[in-house]
Amino acid sequence: MKQFSGFPAKMQFIPLPNLFFSALLPQINDMAELKTTLYILATLYRKRGYPRFVSYRELLSSTSLICSLKEIAEPPEKLLRKALEMAAKRGTVLHIVVDRDGVSEDIYFLNTEESRQAVAKIEGGELILPGLETAGRTYLGAGVGEQSNIFTLYEQNIGMLTPMIAEELREAEKLYPAAWIKDAIKEAVNQSKRKWSYISAILERWSSEGRSDGTYRRDSEKTDPDKYIKGKYGHMVRR
Repeated sequence: MKQFSGFPAKMQFIPLPNLFFSALLPQINDMAELKTTLYILATLYRKRGYPRFVSYRELLSSTSLICSLKEIAEPPEKLLRKALEMAAKRGTVLHIVVDRDGVSEDIYFLNTEESRQAVAKIEGGELILPGLETAGRTYLGAGVGEQSNIFTLYEQNIGMLTPMIAEELREAEKLYPAAWIKDAIKEAVNQSKRKWSYISAILERWSSEGRSDGTYRRDSEKTDPDKYIKGKYGHMVRR
């Protein structure tokens, strides 16, 4: 087991409900359920918009969550399913099944008054938004809204979302359109430069020079993976 190096002097905290420690923690005996519950709490805290929820697909694509479940005997996918079933049965989360492009998808809400009202509106057809369908009606899908996707997109394509990177993403959301951040992440992946410093350099370049036709420039810049090194963060970007 690799030893943890310790917490830094300055770091970001994610709040947990007091009831988690007094009411839930004493009841949870399964390690997979505990890890999944904590991950859901942290993920929903970072979400934006209404209502806040997470899909099974999002959870399954999380490198940090799945790696933490690999240390347990059973396959992580099976453990995740079981953990979610236990959390729903315990009342920690609310679970509904929706349809995305003809494929069933499980989405989960934290069991709060606000979420219970949202689920009731969904089931009653009052909350109708594009993306997901169930029983012939269209509902809000997990991650709908570009801001909700940014953290997940980063984890899926760049690497683990550390508190420092999460803070950088929040600051970027204040400065740039969400679509720019998503496109910058994609550009970094295409150039095999999976670093936040490179993504920041892309955003700075677009901000200072503009984006032709609303997308990043696809001429000489596309063929030059070092085009962003000349910007503010150039000294931080390495091959």
